[in-house]
Amino acid sequence: MNSPVVPSPAGEHGGPPAAKRTDYAGAVYGSMLAASVVATAGVVGQFPRVQLAVMLIVTGLVFWAAHVYARLAGERLVGQAINWREIRLVAGHEWSIVEAALLPAAVVLISPVLGLGLSGTGWLALGVAVAQQVIWACLGAVRAGASRRQAAVEGLANLVLGLIIVAAKAALGH
Repeated sequence: MNSPVVPSPAGEHGGPPAAKRTDYAGAVYGSMLAASVVATAGVVGQFPRVQLAVMLIVTGLVFWAAHVYARLAGERLVGQAINWREIRLVAGHEWSIVEAALLPAAVVLISPVLGLGLSGTGWLALGVAVAQQVIWACLGAVRAGASRRQAAVEGLANLVLGLIIVAAKAALGH
């Protein structure tokens, strides 16, 4: 993942220097997005592994582009045009959304080696996506100086969100 310690927005645009902060939001968000893709893929039919892996990566790329655009358009400085340096900075910052889709996609592609059918593949990829979501949330909390208790609460909150996605997959019957 990209550098998890970034300047706060006040320091990004030439404002007063701001304290450093951790930012694992893209990794957590991307993991949740990957879990959602895996959980709902069966709704529109059975996808071969390669198609599911491609769908994970393409969805990550589309949401990455949407986040880049939203940050550039939504955090624009008054009277200043967006420049290539800012585009590259924002694109790099948001790249962890795509990176979070890579491990679940890789799991989908190697699942035949593990002897898994399509159903087992989906459940394993979903488990990996939820696990990395929880890990990124906990890591972000720890790197920000949170207490163990607060990191555990953040991990638990992300686990609950992940389990909601798991429940949705179970309810869909695939």
